[in-house]
Amino acid sequence: MIDKKDITGIILAGGKSSRMGTDKGFLTLNDKSFVQYSIDAIKPLVSEIIIISDHSAYDVLGYNRVTDIIKDAGPIAGICSGLKASKTNYNLVLSCDIPLIKTEILEKLIVNPNDDLDIIQIESHGKTMPLIALYKKQCYPLFHNLLKEGERRLRVAVSQCRVESIALSFNDYNTTMNVNTREELNQLENAHNN
Repeated sequence: MIDKKDITGIILAGGKSSRMGTDKGFLTLNDKSFVQYSIDAIKPLVSEIIIISDHSAYDVLGYNRVTDIIKDAGPIAGICSGLKASKTNYNLVLSCDIPLIKTEILEKLIVNPNDDLDIIQIESHGKTMPLIALYKKQCYPLFHNLLKEGERRLRVAVSQCRVESIALSFNDYNTTMNVNTREELNQLENAHNN
């Protein structure tokens, strides 16, 4: 397992949330904000947490907040900004719209480090999840160059790296559910309260 002193947690909270109509990080489930769920899941595994957001409201959480180096360029810019600010080789990247995420899921990314890889990501429901992943700092120059060339698709950037996916068991699928719409939030609240 990678020592926590060698890992930075990067929480992406800078999305426009156009489908939700509000900043997703401050949505709540059982009176706890989405971003706090992300922090609670990642905190035991990392030496520092960086929150990527242009919103100063996140400053109340007491963590280093970094703004996107290129505005409105999606998660690829958020990851790039986080990698640039990070002081460690390993970086756990987590989107703030996955409130059911658990530390045990993130642990799967750091338990068997492979020096030949750039990115280790979770796979759930047969889908790869580059926003629940371990990135090496060495991904930064590639991501930055792609951004400068106008590339905004994270999957394109990831496809140019050496990547491994760790498939979750069926029982863990719900931990990776991300919430993009009010309807999905309502479904989650109903499932949690039943």
